[in-house]
Amino acid sequence: MSMAEREAERAAAIELHELEKSFGLAKIIHGVNLAVPPGERHAIIGPNGAGKSTLFNLITGKYSPSGGAVHINGQDVAGLKPYQINRMGLSRSFQITNIFPKMTVFENIRCGLLWKMNYRYSFWHLVDRQHDLTERAEEILEQINMTARRDDLAGMLAYAEQRALEIGVTIAGGADIIMLDEPCAGMSTSETEYIVDLIRQVTAGKTLVIVEHDMGVIFNLADRISVLVYGEIIATDTPENIRGNARVQEAYLGSEDGH
Repeated sequence: MSMAEREAERAAAIELHELEKSFGLAKIIHGVNLAVPPGERHAIIGPNGAGKSTLFNLITGKYSPSGGAVHINGQDVAGLKPYQINRMGLSRSFQITNIFPKMTVFENIRCGLLWKMNYRYSFWHLVDRQHDLTERAEEILEQINMTARRDDLAGMLAYAEQRALEIGVTIAGGADIIMLDEPCAGMSTSETEYIVDLIRQVTAGKTLVIVEHDMGVIFNLADRISVLVYGEIIATDTPENIRGNARVQEAYLGSEDGH
């Protein structure tokens, strides 16, 4: 490895080294290596069964690797739980919307802020009286264009609005690495455009890793794309080069039902 490559790895927000994952006799991830530098918008694509969700869950701590290592901001996260990785500066969303439906939009955002703003286990604080907490929550509501829905129950929002709220909760913790798992799944064209614009806005200056099946979203949003096929990354490059890569076209882009 050259000095330039070593420096690039040291600077990486996310580093995967020979990462492997097996479930019983089934090997899902096969020796994946990847470095995502700070501030990059990086997409992971691949056909159904490629291992995208497994790789996502390995990075975020839901699964433990069978081999290899995951480094977040230079620190090995082996054995850490998802909440511990979150406190190291990584926050994620889920394929299925993950909000508190019986709480208001504002309350959802405020919950996402509690640890970051040092309220944590201070049960004697009455959060309604914490003006700094309220002010920051209001700022995030404005950032995700949901001030008008402030007092509505989250469970009553339209689907795209719920996804926008989840993105708001995801960024509320102040993480510098944001991981989004199919944020545009099941959306209309107009809803997708709304969410893509929102993602671009709220992740400015942050590292973004996104798994998404919509190629329009990927080519519109990503700085670089990694293509995962049968648990192996077959290419990592700019959207333009990925689009023209014959091996990628064969494995993924030419498939009608690729996901």
